[in-house]
Amino acid sequence: MAQANQQSDSGDSGGLDLSKSSTRELLAGVSFSIPYLIIAGLFLFGPLLLALYMSLHDWNALDPGQSEFIGLENYQILLSDPDFWNALKNTVYFVALTVPPIVVGSLLLALGVNRDVKGKWFLRTVFFSPYVLTVAVVGLLWSDIFNATGLVPYYVGGGNWLTSHRLAMPALAIATIWWQLAFNFIILLAARQNVSDRLYEAAKLDGASTWRMMRDITIPQMQNPLIFVVIVTFVGSFQVFGQPFIMTDGGPSFSTTTIVLYLYDTAFTGRDFGYAAAVGYVLFMILIAVSATSYYFLGGDRK
Repeated sequence: MAQANQQSDSGDSGGLDLSKSSTRELLAGVSFSIPYLIIAGLFLFGPLLLALYMSLHDWNALDPGQSEFIGLENYQILLSDPDFWNALKNTVYFVALTVPPIVVGSLLLALGVNRDVKGKWFLRTVFFSPYVLTVAVVGLLWSDIFNATGLVPYYVGGGNWLTSHRLAMPALAIATIWWQLAFNFIILLAARQNVSDRLYEAAKLDGASTWRMMRDITIPQMQNPLIFVVIVTFVGSFQVFGQPFIMTDGGPSFSTTTIVLYLYDTAFTGRDFGYAAAVGYVLFMILIAVSATSYYFLGGDRK
């Protein structure tokens, strides 16, 4: 009986120690999170709420106190604004041109470089090198390549691609694909290197083909990094700004004006900051919907 009581006291003491340990871990986690929460509040959530407030006003940038509350009028105007819908259509077209090649191309490069080939370290450096360039450098570089005397018109034809209604957006897409492949390539290469070679050895013993190993081993084992890459690429393409701003300035005739470029022109050229904030919030909701849809269809939690 005494032994049982001793064991009970020991168990209670252990539970108390465990509770204290959990509390200390919780407090430590909260303490480490506080700096991030402060920064996020100042530079993310604060501006987000301010933009929502601005979108409900006819915003006076010089004297915000004189801004007139107009409710949802900016959003009503937006829904009937043909320029907004054209910018959205251009953005969707750009996304369709860039996302599949970037995702598939980066995956193929990662799988290829991962193989035991000569000079793979050099290839990794070459494939990643475009990503160290800024968007300004990329835009100016590809502007020279696509202009009337550039390499692409010389060998492919079509004149100055950046002044062509039909070719301007594909030109922006090519420049973006060349630039953005590197980021996804590094992520997917690291993901592929984390897949155990024993799985492939076992599959080969069972007579599995290369395609079967790709479908049943490589893709499932790399699922989470692939989902991340797809979502990040979608979001990045929907927010494209630098390339059309530098290479085409939204032209010719609005054919390469994307949502973010339209937002920028509305705010800083048209000085309509309230309406621009409404455009930004609509884009924000689109990005949330795109991210959630991509996560769901690419293997997210469907319970």
